[in-house]
Amino acid sequence: MVWQPEIDELNERKKLAYNLGGEERVQKHIDNGKLTVRDRIVTLADENSFQERGVLAGKATYEDNELVDFRPSNYVMGLAKIDGRRVSIGGDDFTVRGGAADGAVGDKKTHQERMALELRIPIVRLVDGTGGGGSVKTIEDIGRTYLPGGPGFWETANDAMEQVPVVAAAMGSVAGIGAARVAVSHFSVIVKGTGQVFTAGPPVVERGLGMWVDKEDLGGAEIHARGSGVCDNEATDELDAFKQIKSFLSYLPSSSWEMPPYESTDDSPTRRDEELLSIIPRERRQPHVIRKLIKHVIDHDSYFEIGKFFGRSVVTCLARIDGFPVAIIANDPMAVGGSLDTPGSEKMLKFIDLADTFNLPIINLVDQPGFMIGVEAEKAGVIKAGVRALQAIYQCSVPWATVVLRRAYGVAGAAHQNHSNSRWPYRISWPSGDWGSLPIEGGVMAAYRRDIEAADDPESYRQEIEDRLNLLRSPFRTAESFNIEDIVDPRDTRPLLVEWIHDAYRVLSSSALGPKGRGMRA
Repeated sequence: MVWQPEIDELNERKKLAYNLGGEERVQKHIDNGKLTVRDRIVTLADENSFQERGVLAGKATYEDNELVDFRPSNYVMGLAKIDGRRVSIGGDDFTVRGGAADGAVGDKKTHQERMALELRIPIVRLVDGTGGGGSVKTIEDIGRTYLPGGPGFWETANDAMEQVPVVAAAMGSVAGIGAARVAVSHFSVIVKGTGQVFTAGPPVVERGLGMWVDKEDLGGAEIHARGSGVCDNEATDELDAFKQIKSFLSYLPSSSWEMPPYESTDDSPTRRDEELLSIIPRERRQPHVIRKLIKHVIDHDSYFEIGKFFGRSVVTCLARIDGFPVAIIANDPMAVGGSLDTPGSEKMLKFIDLADTFNLPIINLVDQPGFMIGVEAEKAGVIKAGVRALQAIYQCSVPWATVVLRRAYGVAGAAHQNHSNSRWPYRISWPSGDWGSLPIEGGVMAAYRRDIEAADDPESYRQEIEDRLNLLRSPFRTAESFNIEDIVDPRDTRPLLVEWIHDAYRVLSSSALGPKGRGMRA
C-alpha cells in the first residue's frame, strides 16, 4: 500500500471540502429554507450520477508544511445525468463567502461551461452568489483595484447560448455577475420567497440612491417573473424549480447539432375534439381561453408554458405533437385583447430564437388585433420592440406553421409568419378568420370620417357603412383569391398538424444542423 498515506490525505481533504462553510453556516442556510449546494445537485440529478470536478480546490493554510485549515471553493460543479441525459451542472455555495465570485477559486464556472461546450451537453446553473469581485474586501486581499473584464466567463457564455441549452435558477439573493448568469440563459426560474435577482443589492442601492428597499421588493419573483421578464418562470420552492428545469430540458436536444428528443405517446394523431367547433365565440369582441384551445391540439399532458406572467398578451409554450417537440406561440385575448405590446414582443423574440437555435418547429396560433395603442404603449417603444420580433421571424429558419384562429390585423397581424418568397410556411385558417389593415369597427371612422360627419344622421350612416363592409369580410372571399391557402374545420387542426410535424422533422433531419450565424439573443 505504497500510496495509502496520500489516499488518506485525499479522503481527509474531501471531508474538509464537504463541510462547506462549516456546521454553523450550513445550519443557518438550511434554517432559511434552502438546500445546500450539493444537496441541490444530487436532488436534481439522477441518483448516483453526479461526478464532481474540482472538489479539492480551495484556500489552504499550512504550518510547517502541514495542512491546518481549509476553506473550500464556494462553487461546486461537475457532470451528471438528468432523466438519463448527460449535463454539466454547477452551483454556488452560499455558506462560503455568501457565494461571492472571489471565493470560487480557479474560475470553476468557466471550466464548467467549457466542459459543456466540448461535450455538447446542456448547462445547468444553480445560482446563489454575488458579484464578480464578491466585495470591496477583495481590494485589500490583492493589494490593488482591478479593471472589470478580461477573458473567461462572458465569451464562454456567449458561445453556450449558440450551442447548448443553458438553464439558470435563482436560488437565493443573486447580485452583479450572479444576476447576469441568470439572465444570459435560455430558460430561467426564480424561487419565490427565497430567490432575488438584482444588479446591486439593498446596501448599494441605499448608498447610491439614498433609499432603503427590501431585497424582495428590489428583485423578488414579483419583480422579475411577473414584471421585468428577467426570469421566465417562478417556482413555489426549490423542488418545483428542479421539476421545471427537468421539464424544460425534456423538449430540447443536448446541443444545436442534434434533433429534439422524440417521446412516444398514446394520444391519437387523428383526435378531433368537438369543443374546438365552438371554442371561438361568434361575437367578435368576446374572448376565448387560449390555453384550453392549445391543449385540444397538442398531445395530452405535454404542455409546458414559459413566461406566463410576463408579456401576457402572448402565450409561449413547449409541447409535443404526436410525440415530436414543438414551440407554440399564441395570442391571448384575455390580456389587453391579445394586442402585441412591448413585453409581448420581447417575449416572442426570445422564444423564436430559442426554437430556432435548437431546431424546434414553430406553430403560431393567431388571434392578433394589432399592436397595442395609446400613450403608454408609445412610451414603451411598442413599434421598435414589435419590429425586432418581426426581424426574429424573418431570421428564423426552422419549419413554421400558422393557424389563423380569428383576427390578423395591421403590421402585428402580418407578423404571423415569414412572407418572403424564399420560405413556404404552412398556413391554414379557421372559418372564424377575420383580417385586414384595420378592424372594420374602428377603421370606418378613420377612412370615412368626413362623409360620416357630413351626414344628417352620422351614427346611422356609420352603421350603414359597417354593415356594407361586413358583407365583404367573410374569409371565404379571401380564399377565393388564394390569399389564404385553406380554411379548415377546427376539429381537423390536430390531424393536420400531425401530418405537418412529420414533414417538418423529416426536413430538419436532412438539414445541416448546428449554431446559427447570428447567435441567440438573451
